Amino acid sequence: MSEALVAVETAGTDASVPAVSGARQFWRRLRAQRAALVAAAVVALLVLVALAAPLLTALEGQDPTTYHPALIDSARGGVPIGSFGGIGADHWLGVEPQTGRDMFARLVYGARVSLGVALAATVVQVILGIAMGVASGLGNRWVDLVLSRITDIFVSMPLMIMALALLAIVPNSFPRPVLVALIIALVSGWSTTAKMVRAQTLTLKSLDYVAASRLSGWSTWRTAVRELLPGLAAPVITYSALLIPSNISAEAALSFLGVGVKPPTPSWGQMLTSADVWYQAAPQYLLLPAAALFVTVFALTILGDGVRVALDPRAASRLRIGTGRKREARAETAVPKAETAVAKQKEDRT
Repeated sequence: MSEALVAVETAGTDASVPAVSGARQFWRRLRAQRAALVAAAVVALLVLVALAAPLLTALEGQDPTTYHPALIDSARGGVPIGSFGGIGADHWLGVEPQTGRDMFARLVYGARVSLGVALAATVVQVILGIAMGVASGLGNRWVDLVLSRITDIFVSMPLMIMALALLAIVPNSFPRPVLVALIIALVSGWSTTAKMVRAQTLTLKSLDYVAASRLSGWSTWRTAVRELLPGLAAPVITYSALLIPSNISAEAALSFLGVGVKPPTPSWGQMLTSADVWYQAAPQYLLLPAAALFVTVFALTILGDGVRVALDPRAASRLRIGTGRKREARAETAVPKAETAVAKQKEDRT
């Protein structure tokens, strides 16, 4: 038993070569999916635009909060003056109806809020879900029962109703983007992550190397960090990639209902809130944030599916776009045909 424990411990400490080979296999599988690469490029571009929002607006010479009353037609109810919502050299995407605020500046600053809230909520969801799932899976029967019932309660909570209730009682002085991220993270997402982590922990706990570490006297914390977390990395990363687009949609929905990020802080969902009355007079006011939301959620969904397939090659892609499945199918069918041809040649010779 001691030699087995030493071998297991040595394998756990000297994991540089398997980690490198595993990373190389992951990147090779991900590169084979063209749609996932395009989605990754789109996501990287969106993140770059969000980070460089002050620089981009400085190049345009505008900011997201300054009003331009001279650029709107008050006689027509505040419609932007000019074609296509006032698009020009000074305002690359036109101006906002009624206020005249620059649309490009509000769109790129809105990307910072939408992506920042979604990423922050995802981080909190993953950390809390891992902690609750591992504690429930490694704990005794009563710990597992209590934590599982708490998780079930949060799974059954409706996000929008709880968010409306919590946002109504929190003071306005609290930073609204931080509050929205915390509500999205604590009300939804983490409970599903915890149930998934608990199921994976129960599966890994029965394996020999985890049982050996526990029998050797390792603490629960050491066993979780050294033995369980590496095995949980793949499903957690996959689920995290799929949580981000759902969190972006949740932030947009809360802002659309008027309980999310408050003006003058721009947000894509907030821009959609008042765009429903302007879609005929100024359609770009509705189409621009809606297109930004659609492209972001769609790209993140495709990237998350590509990460899932790259981490688990046995799983088939749910999105049959650019995954090279025809090429893979031809390669899989070519091997049995070649083996059959070789066997037939041997029979003819004999």
